[in-house]
Formats: sequence, structure tokens, C-alpha cells
Amino acid sequence: MNIRQAYAQCEAVTAYHSKTFYRAFSVLPLHDRNAIWAIYAFCRRVDDIVDEGKQPHQELQQFEKQWESFLGGYTENDFMWVALRDVFSRYDMDAEPFSHMIEGQKMDLTVHRYDTFSQLLRYCYCVASTVGLMLLPILAPHRREQLKESAIALGEAMQLTNILRDVGEDMARGRIYLPREWMNMYEVSEQDIAFGRVTNAFIDLWEHIAQKAEEKYAYAEAVFSLYPLSARFAVRGATLMYKSILHAVREQQYDVFTKRAFVSEERKKALLQQIGGENVEVG
Repeated sequence: MNIRQAYAQCEAVTAYHSKTFYRAFSVLPLHDRNAIWAIYAFCRRVDDIVDEGKQPHQELQQFEKQWESFLGGYTENDFMWVALRDVFSRYDMDAEPFSHMIEGQKMDLTVHRYDTFSQLLRYCYCVASTVGLMLLPILAPHRREQLKESAIALGEAMQLTNILRDVGEDMARGRIYLPREWMNMYEVSEQDIAFGRVTNAFIDLWEHIAQKAEEKYAYAEAVFSLYPLSARFAVRGATLMYKSILHAVREQQYDVFTKRAFVSEERKKALLQQIGGENVEVG
């Protein structure tokens, strides 16, 4: 497995599983976007173990052992590990967010309800904010500390957006991420979620969480000017596309049970043009 093949497979994984992420970060220079694809492949691999693995507990334990071996200097002849080794050799990477990502995936195997919003945010940090922290050495190597809190907030906002989009899909897996404290406050029951009831109470609950997500987007965006120009296009593009998922849910009358909200390719192109992305080669 040579490095070019490894990166090509990582890119294919990214393009297949997340068109929004892929479209946003395709504006980066070659080496940087290759590094992004490798990191995405790592995150995708561990996420798929939890959601689709036949024996997720054992498979996740094995993945964690592979990660520990990787940190010890051993690289398996697997495209994701080969590419990630090259990333770690090119950039000043921090291993901690990768380990926290694995921790977050472990939570999905054992925790299927969250009592409070603060508990939910810890989960959001582990499975999403960690991605932003993984990317900082690539996107803004000289501004990592200045952008750390912004990256964490952006990850939380994006994961809250995922949760708001995927209420029905998560329920089908036996998971409800909407905090119990707020479900109780708005008098939305687990039965309401199970039966896909789009009531006024559910809409109010959904909008309460959406407001928290939008506040975190705003907090993150306040310092986007600290990113180098090419990275700024990518991060702003990803942010605008993700925020648009919330609007897509509203446009489909909050039906997150029988429909999956998405942002059209035309809308994505318009958003990139909105930030000047038409002047940056995409692909």
C-alpha cells in the first residue's frame, strides 16, 4: 500500500460518506486536503464500528489497540493507518483528540439517554469537537491555542445539528439524544419520539436546542478571521453548509422522523460563492 493509494482511498471514503465535508475542504491545497481525508477516514472507521459493527464492543476494543500500536510506532498495512502515519509525520499532531473520539464512540455503546444538556455537550465534544482539534494543526498550525475554543464550539454546534436532523434515525437505533431535562420541560415524551409526533411541543423543544447550536456557531465564527485564507474558506464553507441543515429541517416542517434533511448541491455552491468560494478551485 503506497501513500498515494492510501490517500486516494481516504478521499473516496470522505466523498462517499459526507458530501458536505468533502465539498467544503476540497478548497485546500493538496497535502492539507489529503491530511483532512485521512482524519475523516479515522473518524468514519470508528463511527462505523459503533453503528454498523456486528460485535461493536469487541471491534472497538480492537480498534483502540490498533490506535495504541500506532502511537507506539507500528503502522498496519491498511490505507487509513498508512495515510494517518504520513499525516503525523508532516504535521505537529496531537494524539489526545483522537483518543477522546474513541471515548465518545464508547459512550454510544453504553449511554442511550442524556439527562442534562451539559452531559450531552460532553458527548458532542468527544465525537465532534475532537475533529476540529484534530484539524487545527493542518488548518492553522500557528494559531492553534487561539482557535481551540472556537473549534470546540463549532464541533458542538455541528453535532447538535446532526442530533436535530437525525432524531428519527437515532430512535430507530434505540437512542434519544434530546436532553431529558428539556424533554420534561416541554412535555415531550419518549413515546412521542418513538411514534414520530411532530407536535407544537416537539417543535418548541427542537428550536430550543437549535438556538443553542446557533449560539455556538456564532461564537465559533467570531474568530474565523484568524484562519489562513484557504483554511478560512473551508471552515466557513463547512459551517454555512451545516447551519443550512437546520433551515432544511424547518422547510420540511420539522419532520425529522420520515425525512432526512439535506442541503442541495445548488445550495452548497451558492453558499461557497457567498464567501468568495467561486474564486477557489474546488476538487
